[in-house]
Amino acid sequence: MTMGSAGSAARAATVALLGGTGKTGRAVQAALAQAGVEARALGRAALADLPAALAGTDAVYLIAPNLHPDEPGYVTAVLDAMRLSEVHRVVYHSVASPYVPAMPHHVGKAVSEDLVRRSGHAWTILQPCAYVQNLVPALLDATLSVPYSLQRPFGLVDLDDVAAAAAVVLTEPGHAGATYELGGPALVTLAEVADQAAEVLGRPVAATRTDPEEWAGAGLEERERAWLRAMFRYYDAYGLPTGGLPLQALLGRPPLPVAGVLARELSA
Repeated sequence: MTMGSAGSAARAATVALLGGTGKTGRAVQAALAQAGVEARALGRAALADLPAALAGTDAVYLIAPNLHPDEPGYVTAVLDAMRLSEVHRVVYHSVASPYVPAMPHHVGKAVSEDLVRRSGHAWTILQPCAYVQNLVPALLDATLSVPYSLQRPFGLVDLDDVAAAAAVVLTEPGHAGATYELGGPALVTLAEVADQAAEVLGRPVAATRTDPEEWAGAGLEERERAWLRAMFRYYDAYGLPTGGLPLQALLGRPPLPVAGVLARELSA
């Protein structure tokens, strides 16, 4: 490891977005475009020759596929490809509370964080809470049914704010070696989210809790269903509280509250 690779993090002119074709990747690409940075969105096809796909870029924004069966293995392959391509800046998209033994896919991200930190690259780790946007399709139908408590606290965050933070750490100095937990400006319950959505929509939004153990997970593999049931059990007991001050510091303004995100998304 040299100070040139791990001790510096110049503004990236071209960023490779691993997972760039998904919802988060598209948002980060848009935020980078606003900052005048070229973003090369890479999907699964890029894995066939990842060193070639990364060639000529200055940094990697690393989003693993959702519920990947071996996220540490995936992250290791990306870090190895970065060495071959001589790309020395990486921002890893992790998750809020990755060190929770009860949630296997969170633990996979915790192990991956360790790999990133020991990679020798100049790294930054972002740990976002669940996006408000994840709830929008159900809210548009005026029915929010979730397999966990409606009364537990969550630091739900605007995906656009997370993307803007990603652009900041890729374009401004001083973020190498930093880990940022990204939550909204205040903790909310799902019951409160339903009430706020009802105000935006002008009609009632029914909010109900179903049993996590009875959640079917149609279309998913058994491993994926098991991992998500474990997450729902954790949410049912504890929610996912996440602080908002790191995101506020990165953005230079308060993160958009849930009510503001819903006003924008449900009126679109």
